[in-house]
Amino acid sequence: MTSYTLPSPRAVVAAPPRTVFTVSSGDLRPSANEKCWPTQVKLEAEFTSAVNDLGWEVVRGHAPDPVKGHGFIDSQRHGIEVFKDIPLDVPLVVVEAVWQYSHHVLAGLRSHRGPILIVANWAGDFPGLVGLLNLTGSLTKAGVKYSALWSKDFTDTWARDNLNTWLQTGTITHDQSHVRDLPALDPASPEVELGISLARQLKADKAIIGIFDEGCMGMYNAIIDDELLNPLGIYKERLSQSALYAEMLQVSDAEAHAVKAWLDAAGLTFHFGVDEATELTEAQVHSQLKMYVAAVRISDDYGLDAVGIQYQQGLKDLVPASDLVEGLLNNVERPPVFSRDGSRELYAGVALPHFNEVDEGVAVDALITNRVWTAMGLDPANTLHDIRWGEEYDGEFVWVFEISGSVPASHNGGYDKSYSMRQPPMFFPKGGGTLSGVSKPGEIVWSRVFIMDGVLHVDLGRGHVADLPAEETQRRLDATDPQWPIMHAVLDGVSRDQLMARHKANHAQVVYAPDAQTADKALLAKAALFAELGVIVHLCGDVAI
Repeated sequence: MTSYTLPSPRAVVAAPPRTVFTVSSGDLRPSANEKCWPTQVKLEAEFTSAVNDLGWEVVRGHAPDPVKGHGFIDSQRHGIEVFKDIPLDVPLVVVEAVWQYSHHVLAGLRSHRGPILIVANWAGDFPGLVGLLNLTGSLTKAGVKYSALWSKDFTDTWARDNLNTWLQTGTITHDQSHVRDLPALDPASPEVELGISLARQLKADKAIIGIFDEGCMGMYNAIIDDELLNPLGIYKERLSQSALYAEMLQVSDAEAHAVKAWLDAAGLTFHFGVDEATELTEAQVHSQLKMYVAAVRISDDYGLDAVGIQYQQGLKDLVPASDLVEGLLNNVERPPVFSRDGSRELYAGVALPHFNEVDEGVAVDALITNRVWTAMGLDPANTLHDIRWGEEYDGEFVWVFEISGSVPASHNGGYDKSYSMRQPPMFFPKGGGTLSGVSKPGEIVWSRVFIMDGVLHVDLGRGHVADLPAEETQRRLDATDPQWPIMHAVLDGVSRDQLMARHKANHAQVVYAPDAQTADKALLAKAALFAELGVIVHLCGDVAI
């Protein structure tokens, strides 16, 4: 009889009493992990102190690596190995002071049997809140139960009471009373008729979203399976960033110079220096403008209705950042791009919706928003923002919405009110300029498309962009990343903690309307379109439907 050497089953280790284990997911980029490590150490010390004060012990599930200079889980393989030594039933806390790649810990969290808590510090200087929201959105998509908590330093009563509740019960229930399902809509409403008509057109005629290297920033929540997309009439064209790089090599210097001349004439300010390692240079921008031409041409080649450039990981080691490109694409008014033979202008007079970081929730949202706003004769320029941080100002909570590189120039009031600065070397070794500015005051519609319980949902809300004094704007920029575009967002009828508890992504989508009444009408048309497509629609906060 043949005998085989069977693998040994994983040893079942009993969870120690009144003990929690912690892990920390980090970046894939060593420079980011090294720079962010001191902030992570501080947060872990504050959180450990809070747990100890409640009579529990903390065991870190993986030791810092003195050679690497940090203690983050920095790859999927690393995460799988770490979780092999963590008791399956122990209360587990993912502590995040930074942006993190969710797939580093997703495998371990999927199989963990004990209660899971995701925590972050309430701070602007390092994007732990962004990392938390990405991970909680990913766990929601994966169907993994979790709780979440955030605090400036875990000394406040609200955070400690919630932490104690989790330690005792394994769950935290936050207030989400601001969320309600879409009510029955009036079929005779012009906006409802428009939304339904556009939905039926999309299903019948189809649309293609071009994706350069799906999923390589670890955003599991940002990948929507074809089986969920295709019934909407939306199909993927999967593209390689190597093709984008190859196309860049075919763009002439004269074509890039023409784009730069157009931007100069439009009033965009470039903050140039001479040190390639730390400053924005003309050579970096010249490369970016070749990427802009290349992206439009490839989009035309495949008949794309929207496009997403991932940029990380490999492209960052070849060329400057894609951000300037992304901001240009999302704006109706932008430098013209012609076919390779010069015979026709591509996507003339319209925006080519770009979904940053190939977030496919953003792709669906950007495509649909573009069609609704265009049909209503409104500026369709829309963009994602990271939900970065926020504080009260003059009696209302004002969020710092801050995308890591670019917004449509119209969001800032035009190119003459926009500027380009070098991307931080920590994330962008080859540099490259942003398309930055301060978002203009005005009425907005915000939203997020996400996966929950195996189906597509969308949250829709209203808000406005506050007009803060210049010194307060600068303070907020200095407290986060001053190179990046900032929006002073106020969400109608949604508190800070309600948004954090509900939002299923690190990104929120925003689009302007000329006034409150028009914004309400456009939101209604958008809701009707989503509902007709079969997406489950939720209204968040004060929405006039």
